[in-house]
Amino acid sequence: MPNVVQFGTAADIECKVPDCASRHYSPAEVGKLWNLSPDTVRHLFENEPGVLQIGERSRRGRRRYVTLRIPESVVARVHTKLSRV
Repeated sequence: MPNVVQFGTAADIECKVPDCASRHYSPAEVGKLWNLSPDTVRHLFENEPGVLQIGERSRRGRRRYVTLRIPESVVARVHTKLSRV
C-alpha cells in the first residue's frame, strides 16, 4: 500500500502523502523563488490541476476573492513544463 495519511476515522478523507501532506506555496512564495510577480504566478497556476482554490471563484460584478495554494509537486511539474525548449 502506498504511503497514505489518514485523518480521524476510516470514514474521513484519505490522501496520498505527496498530494496533501507536502509543502503548499502561496503565489507570493513561488514568485519570490522564480523572480516573478504574484499576479503572474496566479495566472500560471489558476487552471493547473492539483492547485487548491479557496474562496469564491466569481462574484457577479465584484472582485473575486480566491486564495491559491500550490503543492510542491505542481510547482515542480509546471517548472519542468516551462523549462522545455
